[in-house]
Amino acid sequence: MGFWSKLKEMLKKLRGAGMFSKDIGIDLGTASILVYVKGKGVVLREPSVVAMDKDTGKLLKVGTEAQQMLGRTPGNIVAIRPLREGVISDFDMTERMLKEFIRKAAAFRFFKPRVVICVPSGITEVEERAVIDAGIQAGARRVYLIEEPLAAAIGAGIDITKPDGHMIVDIGGGTTDIAVISLGGIVESTSIKIAGDQFDEAIVKYIRRKHNVLIGDRTAEEIKMQIGCVFPRPEEQSYEVKGRCLMTGLPRTFTVTSSEMIEAFEEVSTRILEAVHGVLERTPPELVADISTNGIVMTGGGSLVWGFDKLIESHTGIETHVADDAISCVAFGTGKSLDSVSDMQDGTINLSRRKQMN
Repeated sequence: MGFWSKLKEMLKKLRGAGMFSKDIGIDLGTASILVYVKGKGVVLREPSVVAMDKDTGKLLKVGTEAQQMLGRTPGNIVAIRPLREGVISDFDMTERMLKEFIRKAAAFRFFKPRVVICVPSGITEVEERAVIDAGIQAGARRVYLIEEPLAAAIGAGIDITKPDGHMIVDIGGGTTDIAVISLGGIVESTSIKIAGDQFDEAIVKYIRRKHNVLIGDRTAEEIKMQIGCVFPRPEEQSYEVKGRCLMTGLPRTFTVTSSEMIEAFEEVSTRILEAVHGVLERTPPELVADISTNGIVMTGGGSLVWGFDKLIESHTGIETHVADDAISCVAFGTGKSLDSVSDMQDGTINLSRRKQMN
């Protein structure tokens, strides 16, 4: 066997072993990051948290291990969330976090992967550029962006290519994206910086005001997941909370109920309802008729707050349901969009075109 034949055979084996780049889809969320590898599905699901040593600038932990350090670190170690309200607030930390996640997901490859990153629909050009640059610096060969509502619709199993109106309400950690989709594009949309994080803040403020006790963000999130609701539950539920009494400065244990959560969440849930109503008001009548037939689909971790689908349905009169595996919908949609990554147009930005334009 000649040299070229041997080389060809070796390359064939390497390709079969997956040693060449595999396209990667990233749901770059404020609360968590999900990484989808083509042919494998979602391979990584980690909190968007980074822990670093302030004195040396060394990256200590990323993801779950870093999240466990939140609020519990000594003076020289900081655990931070480099993404705020759906966009990059700390570029350097985001780049380093992405590099670590891409390294974990892609393992060893001869070539850098092409990466599709999901972003909120209301993102500015400056914020788009920051995400693209962070992806390139983190080791991507080429970066494409796709808007969250499109990715969520694809991940929820909706055929977005048909001339048929569908409404998506994607409630993430930092933003809520609401969009009407038809013919593969977004007809009408809005993105508000009210989402899961604001539910946590609402619990902290409510307990401080009502019970005179201070609790941390992680405790608030636990309360939200256990008994949080925006619509009356069939049976009242309660949860035992431990915090610091603001009067004495000592630990205090008390009980909160699901009815109190409805009261705590009222302002946040009202803002999201108003945004849904606003998008429906601006939507062409034909598409509104489609939506009333097809219903409203909810995705994202925030949609799992109990009764949110019932609340929207009671205010709009349109059947509303939460998609299967709502948390992963955006990641699945981003992953499915990898199949057409070479000719992405509507709702996406192609980096190679950007470079030619600049």
